[in-house]
Amino acid sequence: MLVADSNRNSEILGIGAERLDAAGAGLTAREIAQQPAIWPEIEALVADQRAALDAFLGPLLSRADLRIVLTGAGTSAFIGECLAPAMLGGGWRVEAVPTTDLVSGPQQFLQPRVPTLLVSFGRSGSSPESVAAVTLADQLVDEVYHLVITCNADGALCQMAQGRGNAHAILLPDATHDRGFAMTTSFTSMLLAAAGAFGILPPGSTAEPSAAAARVLDTMVPLLETLVARRFRRVVYLGSNALRGLAREASLKLLELTDGQVVALFDSPLGFRHGPKTIVDADTLVVVMLSNDAQARRYDLDLLRELRNDGRAGRVLALSGRDESELGGDCVTLQGVGLSADLALALPYILFCQAFALLQSLALGLRPDTPSVSGTVNRVVRGVTIYPLTGDSHVPRG
Repeated sequence: MLVADSNRNSEILGIGAERLDAAGAGLTAREIAQQPAIWPEIEALVADQRAALDAFLGPLLSRADLRIVLTGAGTSAFIGECLAPAMLGGGWRVEAVPTTDLVSGPQQFLQPRVPTLLVSFGRSGSSPESVAAVTLADQLVDEVYHLVITCNADGALCQMAQGRGNAHAILLPDATHDRGFAMTTSFTSMLLAAAGAFGILPPGSTAEPSAAAARVLDTMVPLLETLVARRFRRVVYLGSNALRGLAREASLKLLELTDGQVVALFDSPLGFRHGPKTIVDADTLVVVMLSNDAQARRYDLDLLRELRNDGRAGRVLALSGRDESELGGDCVTLQGVGLSADLALALPYILFCQAFALLQSLALGLRPDTPSVSGTVNRVVRGVTIYPLTGDSHVPRG
């Protein structure tokens, strides 16, 4: 049984906890494995805050002129990329803009005369760009509101939201504040919290994905070990709409945990044909994250067939929430999530990808909790200088 507790005799992904700790992987392994148990807690936390969230968000979301900007840096930015398609489908004006873009081009991305809700995601909540993005929005936008979703009570974002009438913070449990280098529990928990806050996923949506993810940990180790043993030099993750953002996160996780030794790429199935498909060779693993949306799934399946017919990739693996005979044997079918929305399906999908990245990191002789051998890439970004605005800047009206 694979569990995420502190029992030193337990196994995670088929490896004893003591071995994981000795290999510098204990933190990351536990943070990956704990997610199926954490997700229902996040759903309950949002439910407990429903009245306060409705009081803050309700008047804003009813406004036809409201612009919602989903922001963060790195993995935190990809949360917005996963959420935006579903939120657009709800009729809101939504854009996912990384803090790294907001800071380098605030006058291009912030619209002074448009009422704006800035939704900031941050594991630590102290990345220089995240703090600067809030400050710039306050400076440049006449009417701005802030929803902060973070894992760290002591982070700057959480502190900035306190005592402000135009701000609300959703503080997640400390267990979501990953101590390992890579964002794992923090990513899925902030994604789930936002989906709940905006009502994209209805109450009870985590039960099936949590069970499916637990089965990944329990049953998929042999497949993961087989994939790792192939020593693929390149891995491509493909997903449509919300799952495109997830594919981006999966590619970053592999890139981070292998310290760049494995080249990881992402795209949408339709977009992949437009040039990026050139990367495929015998040393390439392609992972197609199949959508549960009927329209998107047809395009996903078309590319899956095409890649298999091409015969160029070392392996083409499908992740699916439905059992369909046409997918063939090289498919990970997650039971119980065939009717789940893609945002819910994303939870067990990304856990599979996180687990693969962890095992690949160990196979390369790296220490996943601190995978950067050179030390030039850090858990919380360092070395960022935030510059004042230059030229004419908008001054909010009093």
